[in-house]
Amino acid sequence: MGTTDERKLQILDAIVQDYVATREPVGSKSLLERHDLGVSAATVRSDMSVLEDEGLIVQPHTSAGRVPTDKGYRAFVDHIARIKPLSSPERRAIESFLADAGDLDELLGRTVRLLAQVTHQVAMVQYPLRRQARVRHIELVRLGETMLLLVLITESGRVDQRTISLAAPRDVEFYEALRGDLLRATIGGQVTELDEALAGVVATRPVEDQLAAGEVASALGAMFDERREERIVLAGAGNLARSAADFSREVELLLDVLEEQLVLLRLLGDMNPEPGAVEVRIGGEIRDAALGQAALVGAGYGSGAHLAILGPRRMDYVAGISNVHALARYISRYLQ
Repeated sequence: MGTTDERKLQILDAIVQDYVATREPVGSKSLLERHDLGVSAATVRSDMSVLEDEGLIVQPHTSAGRVPTDKGYRAFVDHIARIKPLSSPERRAIESFLADAGDLDELLGRTVRLLAQVTHQVAMVQYPLRRQARVRHIELVRLGETMLLLVLITESGRVDQRTISLAAPRDVEFYEALRGDLLRATIGGQVTELDEALAGVVATRPVEDQLAAGEVASALGAMFDERREERIVLAGAGNLARSAADFSREVELLLDVLEEQLVLLRLLGDMNPEPGAVEVRIGGEIRDAALGQAALVGAGYGSGAHLAILGPRRMDYVAGISNVHALARYISRYLQ
């Protein structure tokens, strides 16, 4: 890259920094006052004119300074913004906040709260389904003659319970034997792959036991189905109020998007960052009409799941990229 191009990127960098910090259009005079650019005012004005001609910045109204366009933010992210290593105090603060999380649910909940706090954006994390949905233990507890409690524990440490009413009473010994068969058929298996195993348990029982065994297998299958559903945890929706000036009318649309889990899952599913990398999508790149004024910064972890922040295009990309990257790596280590 030539010296002129490097200087233009330096000026673009300064414009993005100032616009992020002030929310005000940036002029050549303020650039010279705030940054040691090492060039004359005439050169800055000339370079800003070139940046405008290239569609990287735009003048929102007459006699105003310039603001970055989507193309300008993209150039900033691609050529200037880099993953900035967190300082030792920042790393220790993250590790201290997350280290004593009891299970995956708690870890992901803490992660999105921390990410929303440090970036001042909406944070979201997608569950690593295949990891969370591996069976660790199943328990059958007879509560009465026709009442049974099913307990499902998966590798994430999550515990699900369901009470079912039985068509006919069976003794404790029956359910102890059935529990043993279920454990042998399902333990260590993924809930998305256990339909045949459950059917096999029922089929191998004596004919007179198949109705009762089928009741339990059906209820357990329903619990497995619940674990098949993709999930997202959100935090920081209140940060949108701080960004209202950036989104204007789009804030209401964005709040609607945050209520639609399937839309958010699609947004994250569309992202495909390289391992250990962070992907940034800006404005129209998100391909959602409600997010035309937004930016999405995400990283993958675990079994194809993603961690991301969503906010205005005028966000601190350097801090966002660094924190998303660091927290995705932390969760990846937790899942190993």
